[in-house]
Amino acid sequence: MSTANQGILLVCMGNICRSPTAEAILRAQLRARGLEHDVQVDSAGTHAYHTGEAPDARARQAAQAAGYTLDGMRARQVLADDFARFDWILAADAQNLAELRRCCPVQWQDKLRLMRDWAGGGDVPDPYYGGAQGFTEMVAMLETALAAALDAWYPPAAGGKP
Repeated sequence: MSTANQGILLVCMGNICRSPTAEAILRAQLRARGLEHDVQVDSAGTHAYHTGEAPDARARQAAQAAGYTLDGMRARQVLADDFARFDWILAADAQNLAELRRCCPVQWQDKLRLMRDWAGGGDVPDPYYGGAQGFTEMVAMLETALAAALDAWYPPAAGGKP
């Protein structure tokens, strides 16, 4: 995947836990590879439950404990033009992937994947209704999943750049 004008959208249900955390982690990983100016990253939710809200306090705490910041982020819903605008649209779980597939025009369906597709597959469990440990586990899972995706797209053997 060439980085010229690339874009990655990270999606969960309400855009207050998994997807903003994934956005912060992916931005940091891109920065570490010298790609922060080459790849546009954003996050959104399949539902508008929390539009305009800051990420969940527990997500902010877990991210901060791992060295990431969610400061300044505000929840938004996936927009119709996101399907054309982004090269990859990564859902946190199968339920949100199904919702994206339902809304996505047929010509862009191949952009839709799960965040963990490059790390063994499966869902990133929603920690919203659980305790702090679920948020800590979410951060670790996202770090692994997104690093695996970046390794696939920008192999380290090539210096991390295409």
